[in-house]
Amino acid sequence: MPVELLGKSADELREYVASLGERPFRAAQLYHAMYAERHFDFAGITNIPAILRERLAQEARITPPRVGKRFASVDGSIRYLFSIGDTAREEGPKLAQIESVFMPRDGRQTICISTQAGCAVDCHFCLTAQLGLIRNLTPGEIVGQVLVALEENRGQLAPQTNVVLMGQGEPLLNYDATMAAVRILLDPRGVGLGPRHITLSTSGIVPGIERLGHEKIRPSLAISLNASSNEQRNALMPINRKYPLEVLFEACRKYPLRPREYFTFEYVLLGRLNDTPEDARRVVRLVANMRAKVNLIPWNPGNLPYRAPTAESIDEFQRILVEKGVPTFVRYSRGQDVFAACGQLALMETPSPFVALQ
Repeated sequence: MPVELLGKSADELREYVASLGERPFRAAQLYHAMYAERHFDFAGITNIPAILRERLAQEARITPPRVGKRFASVDGSIRYLFSIGDTAREEGPKLAQIESVFMPRDGRQTICISTQAGCAVDCHFCLTAQLGLIRNLTPGEIVGQVLVALEENRGQLAPQTNVVLMGQGEPLLNYDATMAAVRILLDPRGVGLGPRHITLSTSGIVPGIERLGHEKIRPSLAISLNASSNEQRNALMPINRKYPLEVLFEACRKYPLRPREYFTFEYVLLGRLNDTPEDARRVVRLVANMRAKVNLIPWNPGNLPYRAPTAESIDEFQRILVEKGVPTFVRYSRGQDVFAACGQLALMETPSPFVALQ
């Protein structure tokens, strides 16, 4: 069975190349070709001898996620429906579908990627949670989403690329594969993204947060808060019963932030549920004496029993936090018309009049 190379680290590629009787610099060429130049076909890696390319074509493969459909938003975002895995292989990851979103804007592009097919955390306001957990993604399936989005939009790329691990899944419940992909994304010899340009969002998996704090190379950390009390968060995010707010914030306070590094707390505003002035004041108390900022995310419509906040409640919530010295920003999600916004990734077929690009 062919060896899958996408997702392998530089060290793993050196081991593989050595098993073929080749010198280590061939591994460096392969690594650069896959991740920096985005070659998915050995025939295009022309600085490798033809005889080695032919052998690799027989014994190995580079398998990026396959684009099933593209949904183009009026704001320029593209939601990708990817197929991953291979039913023809008896061993290895099973066939599944995942989603990613490419969002160009103001001299940069942001790519929102998935780390699991589906999600087991069951946040009640999130459509992705309705899928349940299908399976974890491999490092190649994670990093491959970025590579495909960049390659498909090669002609319009801006100088800066941001990656947010905020698609399907809980990254810290697929820790090893997620971090293997992050290291490739941050490696100057690999995809070459800047350390401040990758953000991992977690629902609050405390052991994963503690483990991440000890990583030499790591993304920025965002905590999906979404509630101002344990009672409220238990109802919205069942994971809070395992890691309640006091345990979560104790882990955050012990987290070794680097110079100029901030925690980001994401707070999805649900109309008449968690968007009151009392909620805002409780959030102020939660983040007191922390190097933190808060992103307020108005709930994006979906087939769930919640409602979007009013403009007045958004403004009041933000005002209360800012007046207490908490940097607070309102983040309106992009791609809502193609179900690409935060909390909307649920493998939906997009109804007319939205555009499906085959």
